[in-house]
Amino acid sequence: MKTLVLSENAPDTARVAAQIIRSGGLVALPTETVYGLGADGLSEAAVDRIYEAKGRPKDNPMILHVTGMEQVEALCHHIPRCAYTLAEKFWPGPLTMILPAKDHIPKRTTGGLSTVAVRCPDSAITRQVIALSGVPIAAPSANLSGKPSTTTAQHVLHDHDGHIEAVIDGGACRVGVESTIVDLTQEPAILLRPGGITPAQLRSVLGSLTVDKAVTAELSADEVAKAPGMKYKHYAPQCQVVIVDGSREAAARYIHRHYQKGDRVLCFEEELPLYRDCDPLSYGLEADVQTLSAGLFAALRELDDPAVHMVYARCPVGDGVAYAVQNRLKKAAAFQIVNGEEQL
Repeated sequence: MKTLVLSENAPDTARVAAQIIRSGGLVALPTETVYGLGADGLSEAAVDRIYEAKGRPKDNPMILHVTGMEQVEALCHHIPRCAYTLAEKFWPGPLTMILPAKDHIPKRTTGGLSTVAVRCPDSAITRQVIALSGVPIAAPSANLSGKPSTTTAQHVLHDHDGHIEAVIDGGACRVGVESTIVDLTQEPAILLRPGGITPAQLRSVLGSLTVDKAVTAELSADEVAKAPGMKYKHYAPQCQVVIVDGSREAAARYIHRHYQKGDRVLCFEEELPLYRDCDPLSYGLEADVQTLSAGLFAALRELDDPAVHMVYARCPVGDGVAYAVQNRLKKAAAFQIVNGEEQL
Protein backbone atom coordinates (compact mmCIF):
# COMPACT_ATOMS: atom_id res chain seq x y z
CA MET A 1 0.00 0.00 0.00
CA LYS A 2 1.23 3.50 -0.80
CA THR A 3 0.40 6.08 1.87
CA LEU A 4 -0.80 9.33 0.30
CA VAL A 5 0.58 12.55 1.81
CA LEU A 6 -2.09 15.22 1.40
CA SER A 7 -1.48 18.91 2.05
CA GLU A 8 -4.07 20.61 4.26
CA ASN A 9 -4.05 23.53 1.77
CA ALA A 10 -4.70 21.47 -1.39
CA PRO A 11 -8.24 21.99 -2.73
CA ASP A 12 -9.14 18.28 -2.98
CA THR A 13 -7.63 17.11 0.30
CA ALA A 14 -10.83 17.04 2.39
CA ARG A 15 -12.80 15.33 -0.37
CA VAL A 16 -10.13 12.64 -0.92
CA ALA A 17 -9.74 12.01 2.82
CA ALA A 18 -13.51 11.80 3.37
CA GLN A 19 -13.84 9.27 0.57
CA ILE A 20 -11.17 7.10 2.20
CA ILE A 21 -13.00 7.31 5.54
CA ARG A 22 -16.35 6.40 3.93
CA SER A 23 -14.74 3.37 2.25
CA GLY A 24 -13.42 2.02 5.55
CA GLY A 25 -9.84 3.30 5.23
CA LEU A 26 -7.48 5.03 7.66
CA VAL A 27 -6.44 8.68 7.42
CA ALA A 28 -4.06 10.38 9.87
CA LEU A 29 -5.55 13.79 10.68
CA PRO A 30 -3.90 16.89 12.13
CA THR A 31 -5.40 18.52 15.21
CA GLU A 32 -4.22 21.19 17.63
CA THR A 33 -3.27 18.44 20.12
CA VAL A 34 -1.63 15.54 18.24
CA TYR A 35 -2.20 13.75 14.94
CA GLY A 36 -5.05 11.25 15.13
CA LEU A 37 -5.41 7.96 13.24
CA GLY A 38 -8.91 8.38 11.86
CA ALA A 39 -11.59 5.94 10.67
CA ASP A 40 -15.39 5.70 10.54
CA GLY A 41 -16.31 5.58 14.22
CA LEU A 42 -19.62 3.81 13.50
CA SER A 43 -17.99 0.93 11.63
CA GLU A 44 -16.60 -1.92 13.75
CA ALA A 45 -14.49 -3.11 10.83
CA ALA A 46 -12.93 0.34 10.33
CA VAL A 47 -12.29 0.78 14.07
CA ASP A 48 -10.72 -2.69 14.16
CA ARG A 49 -8.23 -1.46 11.57
CA ILE A 50 -7.18 1.32 13.97
CA TYR A 51 -6.59 -1.20 16.76
CA GLU A 52 -4.56 -3.38 14.40
CA ALA A 53 -2.49 -0.53 12.95
CA LYS A 54 -1.61 0.81 16.40
CA GLY A 55 -1.32 -2.52 18.23
CA ARG A 56 -3.80 -0.98 20.66
CA PRO A 57 -5.42 -2.98 23.51
CA LYS A 58 -9.11 -3.59 22.72
CA ASP A 59 -10.28 -2.23 26.10
CA ASN A 60 -8.75 1.18 25.39
CA PRO A 61 -11.67 3.39 24.26
CA MET A 62 -11.64 5.67 21.22
CA ILE A 63 -12.55 9.35 20.99
CA LEU A 64 -15.18 10.26 18.40
CA HIS A 65 -14.35 13.52 16.62
CA VAL A 66 -17.37 15.60 15.65
CA THR A 67 -18.22 18.98 14.15
CA GLY A 68 -20.31 20.19 17.10
CA MET A 69 -23.03 19.44 19.62
CA GLU A 70 -25.62 18.72 16.91
CA GLN A 71 -23.62 15.61 16.00
CA VAL A 72 -23.16 14.74 19.69
CA GLU A 73 -26.95 14.65 20.11
CA ALA A 74 -27.09 11.86 17.52
CA LEU A 75 -24.47 9.86 19.45
CA CYS A 76 -25.33 10.44 23.11
CA HIS A 77 -28.35 10.59 25.43
CA HIS A 78 -29.00 12.27 28.77
CA ILE A 79 -26.64 15.09 27.84
CA PRO A 80 -26.29 17.47 30.81
CA ARG A 81 -26.65 21.20 30.37
CA CYS A 82 -23.03 21.71 31.41
CA ALA A 83 -21.89 19.81 28.29
CA TYR A 84 -23.44 22.50 26.10
CA THR A 85 -21.81 25.22 28.20
CA LEU A 86 -18.40 23.54 27.98
CA ALA A 87 -18.77 23.11 24.21
CA GLU A 88 -19.79 26.73 23.79
CA LYS A 89 -16.75 27.90 25.73
CA PHE A 90 -14.03 25.43 24.65
CA TRP A 91 -15.05 23.93 21.26
CA PRO A 92 -13.50 23.72 18.79
CA GLY A 93 -10.59 22.91 21.07
CA PRO A 94 -8.66 20.38 23.16
CA LEU A 95 -11.55 19.18 25.34
CA THR A 96 -13.10 15.68 25.28
CA MET A 97 -16.33 14.93 27.14
CA ILE A 98 -17.47 11.49 28.32
CA LEU A 99 -21.24 11.06 27.88
CA PRO A 100 -23.74 8.16 27.81
CA ALA A 101 -23.59 6.42 24.41
CA LYS A 102 -26.63 5.59 22.31
CA ASP A 103 -27.07 1.93 21.40
CA HIS A 104 -25.87 2.25 17.81
CA ILE A 105 -22.33 3.24 18.88
CA PRO A 106 -20.21 0.09 18.42
CA LYS A 107 -18.75 -1.39 21.60
CA ARG A 108 -15.48 -1.66 19.69
CA THR A 109 -15.42 2.16 19.62
CA THR A 110 -16.30 2.58 23.30
CA GLY A 111 -13.93 -0.13 24.53
CA GLY A 112 -16.95 -2.10 25.75
CA LEU A 113 -18.29 0.77 27.86
CA SER A 114 -21.78 2.30 27.93
CA THR A 115 -20.21 5.74 27.54
CA VAL A 116 -18.44 7.42 24.64
CA ALA A 117 -15.79 10.15 24.38
CA VAL A 118 -16.53 13.06 22.03
CA ARG A 119 -14.64 16.16 20.98
CA CYS A 120 -14.62 18.84 18.29
CA PRO A 121 -11.03 19.51 17.13
CA ASP A 122 -9.65 22.97 16.41
CA SER A 123 -8.47 22.08 12.91
CA ALA A 124 -10.47 23.42 10.00
CA ILE A 125 -9.31 20.70 7.59
CA THR A 126 -10.16 17.90 10.04
CA ARG A 127 -13.63 19.34 10.75
CA GLN A 128 -14.15 19.56 7.00
CA VAL A 129 -13.21 15.89 6.59
CA ILE A 130 -15.66 14.94 9.36
CA ALA A 131 -18.44 16.92 7.70
CA LEU A 132 -17.80 15.51 4.22
CA SER A 133 -17.48 11.93 5.46
CA GLY A 134 -20.89 12.19 7.15
CA VAL A 135 -19.81 10.15 10.19
CA PRO A 136 -18.05 10.81 13.49
CA ILE A 137 -14.39 9.92 13.12
CA ALA A 138 -12.71 7.72 15.71
CA ALA A 139 -9.16 9.02 15.98
CA PRO A 140 -6.78 8.04 18.77
CA SER A 141 -3.26 9.44 18.56
CA ALA A 142 -1.52 8.15 15.44
CA ASN A 143 1.48 6.58 17.17
CA LEU A 144 2.14 2.90 17.66
CA SER A 145 0.52 1.94 20.95
CA GLY A 146 2.57 2.95 23.99
CA LYS A 147 5.06 5.01 21.97
CA PRO A 148 5.39 8.82 22.01
CA SER A 149 2.49 10.53 20.27
CA THR A 150 2.69 12.01 16.78
CA THR A 151 2.86 15.80 16.47
CA THR A 152 3.95 16.01 12.80
CA ALA A 153 3.03 14.16 9.61
CA GLN A 154 6.63 12.87 9.52
CA HIS A 155 6.08 11.17 12.88
CA VAL A 156 3.00 9.46 11.44
CA LEU A 157 4.90 8.24 8.39
CA HIS A 158 7.67 6.90 10.61
CA ASP A 159 5.13 4.66 12.36
CA HIS A 160 2.66 3.86 9.57
CA ASP A 161 4.05 4.53 6.09
CA GLY A 162 2.72 1.87 3.75
CA HIS A 163 0.16 0.64 6.30
CA ILE A 164 -2.50 3.39 6.16
CA GLU A 165 -4.18 5.02 3.19
CA ALA A 166 -3.28 8.67 3.81
CA VAL A 167 -1.97 11.37 6.12
CA ILE A 168 -2.93 15.03 5.94
CA ASP A 169 0.13 17.22 6.55
CA GLY A 170 -1.04 20.11 8.68
CA GLY A 171 2.35 21.04 10.13
CA ALA A 172 3.38 20.76 13.77
CA CYS A 173 0.63 20.54 16.38
CA ARG A 174 0.15 23.72 18.41
CA VAL A 175 -0.78 22.23 21.82
CA GLY A 176 1.32 19.07 21.49
CA VAL A 177 -0.37 16.86 24.13
CA GLU A 178 -3.68 15.03 23.88
CA SER A 179 -6.96 16.64 24.83
CA THR A 180 -8.29 17.12 28.34
CA ILE A 181 -10.88 14.43 29.14
CA VAL A 182 -13.72 15.09 31.59
CA ASP A 183 -16.38 12.54 32.60
CA LEU A 184 -19.79 14.23 32.75
CA THR A 185 -21.75 11.08 33.59
CA GLN A 186 -21.18 11.59 37.32
CA GLU A 187 -21.46 14.48 39.77
CA PRO A 188 -19.16 16.11 40.44
CA ALA A 189 -17.51 15.69 37.04
CA ILE A 190 -14.23 13.77 36.97
CA LEU A 191 -11.00 14.78 35.26
CA LEU A 192 -9.70 11.64 33.55
CA ARG A 193 -6.81 13.17 31.62
CA PRO A 194 -5.29 16.66 31.85
CA GLY A 195 -4.56 18.58 28.66
CA GLY A 196 -4.79 22.00 27.04
CA ILE A 197 -7.98 22.90 28.92
CA THR A 198 -6.92 23.23 32.54
CA PRO A 199 -8.71 22.10 35.73
CA ALA A 200 -9.22 25.75 36.66
CA GLN A 201 -10.94 26.42 33.33
CA LEU A 202 -13.20 23.41 33.85
CA ARG A 203 -14.09 24.49 37.39
CA SER A 204 -15.03 27.93 36.06
CA VAL A 205 -17.90 26.20 34.26
CA LEU A 206 -18.60 23.12 36.38
CA GLY A 207 -18.07 24.60 39.84
CA SER A 208 -16.58 21.40 41.25
CA LEU A 209 -14.31 18.77 39.73
CA THR A 210 -12.63 15.66 41.08
CA VAL A 211 -9.47 14.07 39.70
CA ASP A 212 -9.35 10.37 38.82
CA LYS A 213 -6.52 8.44 40.45
CA ALA A 214 -5.23 7.39 37.00
CA VAL A 215 -4.04 10.97 36.46
CA THR A 216 -1.39 10.56 39.13
CA ALA A 217 -0.94 6.78 39.47
CA GLU A 218 -1.11 3.58 37.44
CA LEU A 219 -4.32 1.56 37.14
CA SER A 220 -4.03 -2.11 38.01
CA ALA A 221 -4.52 -4.79 35.34
CA ASP A 222 -8.10 -5.54 36.45
CA GLU A 223 -9.30 -1.91 36.64
CA VAL A 224 -11.45 -0.51 33.83
CA ALA A 225 -10.13 2.39 31.77
CA LYS A 226 -12.89 4.97 31.32
CA ALA A 227 -11.01 6.94 28.69
CA PRO A 228 -8.01 6.68 26.35
CA GLY A 229 -4.53 6.69 27.87
CA MET A 230 -5.56 5.87 31.43
CA LYS A 231 -4.53 2.25 31.94
CA TYR A 232 -1.35 1.38 30.06
CA LYS A 233 2.18 2.71 29.96
CA HIS A 234 2.09 5.43 27.32
CA TYR A 235 4.17 7.93 25.41
CA ALA A 236 7.41 6.09 26.19
CA PRO A 237 10.64 5.58 24.27
CA GLN A 238 11.93 2.00 24.33
CA CYS A 239 14.42 2.72 27.10
CA GLN A 240 13.67 3.30 30.77
CA VAL A 241 12.67 6.85 31.78
CA VAL A 242 13.14 8.18 35.31
CA ILE A 243 11.83 11.57 36.42
CA VAL A 244 14.19 13.47 38.72
CA ASP A 245 12.37 15.97 40.95
CA GLY A 246 13.87 18.68 43.13
CA SER A 247 15.79 21.89 42.61
CA ARG A 248 18.01 22.33 39.58
CA GLU A 249 21.14 21.88 41.64
CA ALA A 250 19.94 18.79 43.54
CA ALA A 251 18.64 17.13 40.37
CA ALA A 252 21.89 17.84 38.55
CA ARG A 253 23.95 16.32 41.37
CA TYR A 254 21.77 13.19 41.36
CA ILE A 255 21.95 12.79 37.58
CA HIS A 256 25.71 13.35 37.44
CA ARG A 257 26.20 10.66 40.10
CA HIS A 258 24.14 8.10 38.18
CA TYR A 259 24.78 9.02 34.56
CA GLN A 260 26.53 6.39 32.42
CA LYS A 261 27.61 6.30 28.81
CA GLY A 262 24.57 5.76 26.60
CA ASP A 263 22.21 7.64 28.94
CA ARG A 264 20.45 10.89 27.98
CA VAL A 265 19.07 13.83 29.95
CA LEU A 266 15.73 15.41 29.00
CA CYS A 267 15.66 18.86 30.52
CA PHE A 268 14.48 22.46 30.23
CA GLU A 269 16.39 24.75 27.90
CA GLU A 270 17.51 26.85 30.87
CA GLU A 271 19.21 23.76 32.35
CA LEU A 272 21.29 22.75 29.33
CA PRO A 273 24.54 24.24 30.77
CA LEU A 274 24.19 21.95 33.81
CA TYR A 275 24.37 18.82 31.64
CA ARG A 276 27.01 19.62 29.02
CA ASP A 277 28.69 16.24 29.60
CA CYS A 278 25.45 14.21 29.80
CA ASP A 279 24.15 14.42 26.21
CA PRO A 280 21.21 16.68 27.17
CA LEU A 281 18.10 17.32 25.08
CA SER A 282 15.85 20.30 25.73
CA TYR A 283 12.11 20.04 25.12
CA GLY A 284 11.28 23.68 25.84
CA LEU A 285 11.56 26.51 28.31
CA GLU A 286 10.65 26.01 31.96
CA ALA A 287 9.53 29.65 31.94
CA ASP A 288 7.11 28.97 29.05
CA VAL A 289 5.20 25.74 29.70
CA GLN A 290 3.49 25.93 26.30
CA THR A 291 6.86 25.24 24.69
CA LEU A 292 7.25 22.16 26.92
CA SER A 293 3.80 20.92 25.91
CA ALA A 294 4.50 21.49 22.21
CA GLY A 295 7.99 19.97 22.33
CA LEU A 296 7.58 16.97 24.63
CA PHE A 297 6.59 14.24 22.17
CA ALA A 298 9.08 15.26 19.49
CA ALA A 299 11.80 15.01 22.15
CA LEU A 300 10.58 11.62 23.40
CA ARG A 301 10.59 10.37 19.81
CA GLU A 302 14.21 11.48 19.39
CA LEU A 303 15.04 9.49 22.54
CA ASP A 304 13.32 6.38 21.17
CA ASP A 305 16.65 5.00 19.99
CA PRO A 306 18.21 1.59 20.72
CA ALA A 307 21.49 3.36 21.53
CA VAL A 308 19.86 5.16 24.48
CA HIS A 309 19.94 3.10 27.69
CA MET A 310 18.30 5.42 30.23
CA VAL A 311 16.64 8.84 30.18
CA TYR A 312 16.74 11.12 33.21
CA ALA A 313 13.88 13.59 32.77
CA ARG A 314 13.10 16.92 34.35
CA CYS A 315 9.42 17.70 34.83
CA PRO A 316 7.72 21.09 35.31
CA VAL A 317 5.84 21.85 38.52
CA GLY A 318 2.56 23.67 38.88
CA ASP A 319 -0.94 23.37 37.51
CA GLY A 320 -2.53 24.37 34.22
CA VAL A 321 -0.76 23.03 31.13
CA ALA A 322 2.19 22.00 33.34
CA TYR A 323 -0.19 19.49 34.93
CA ALA A 324 -0.73 17.87 31.51
CA VAL A 325 3.03 17.70 30.82
CA GLN A 326 3.56 16.10 34.23
CA ASN A 327 0.91 13.47 33.42
CA ARG A 328 2.50 12.53 30.08
CA LEU A 329 6.02 12.32 31.49
CA LYS A 330 4.86 10.23 34.45
CA LYS A 331 3.10 7.84 32.04
CA ALA A 332 6.28 7.65 29.92
CA ALA A 333 8.27 6.85 33.07
CA ALA A 334 5.68 4.34 34.34
CA PHE A 335 5.58 6.61 37.43
CA GLN A 336 9.26 6.02 38.30
CA ILE A 337 10.19 9.22 40.14
CA VAL A 338 13.13 10.07 42.38
CA ASN A 339 13.61 13.22 44.40
CA GLY A 340 17.09 14.68 44.02
CA GLU A 341 16.75 16.52 47.32
CA GLU A 342 16.10 13.30 49.26
CA GLN A 343 19.05 11.53 47.62
CA LEU A 344 21.62 14.02 48.96
